[in-house]
Amino acid sequence: MAVSDRSGSARLVPSARSLLVGLVLVALAAGAYVFARDTSAFAVRSIEVEGATPALAVQVRQALRPLVGTSLIGLDGAGLERRVDALPAIVRTDYDRAFPHTIRVRVVPERAVAVLRTGKTAWLVSARGRLIASVPLVDQALLPRLWEPASLRPVAGGFLAAGAGGVAARSVGLAARFPVRVRTASFAGGQLVFRLRTGLELRLGEATDIRLKLAVARRALHVLPADAAFLDVSVPGRPVAGKQNSQVSSRG
Repeated sequence: MAVSDRSGSARLVPSARSLLVGLVLVALAAGAYVFARDTSAFAVRSIEVEGATPALAVQVRQALRPLVGTSLIGLDGAGLERRVDALPAIVRTDYDRAFPHTIRVRVVPERAVAVLRTGKTAWLVSARGRLIASVPLVDQALLPRLWEPASLRPVAGGFLAAGAGGVAARSVGLAARFPVRVRTASFAGGQLVFRLRTGLELRLGEATDIRLKLAVARRALHVLPADAAFLDVSVPGRPVAGKQNSQVSSRG
């Protein structure tokens, strides 16, 4: 039995020839990798962008232009994502290598929900409260306006602070399917207020349970008095509507 055990063990030990062949294969693979990485065999020649508008796709390609000519094999994927995610209009990015010469980039763009007005400038703002880009004062007429002091200094790609348009922008983003368009939104003194295009003032109170409050407001719109000037849903279970100087329960 002892002899059998030793012979069995011997059969499991690789021979010198097998070890040599293995080392040669590893060396060849490493050499092939270095060759492919350091030559133009798999150099980036084109960048395909999915999920973006034509204008945004141009921005993405410009951001990735330094990668053209580099090797797909040695591509720094984390660096690529950082380059694209730094664009103010991008939420997140992922990519694929499409051999032999293409990078395929998929992006999730920011969703513009409002226009920030501060002084003589106007900025497109996303549902996350991010400043996407400056726009002409008369542009994007259908988007709600957020009015902030001229002392505010917007920076493309930056995020608005809670009390400087951030809460208002994120709240407006939740009102995309509200049946009446929002003209302006403000958050001051801890109170969120939408001014609708019909002239109605929608008071949402604290910036909590926004979806619930909007759902209550949507139903209350059907039973509002014709002369109602405001609808207060700050307490969702007790919506209140009335003229500016009075408060009458919308449910009688």
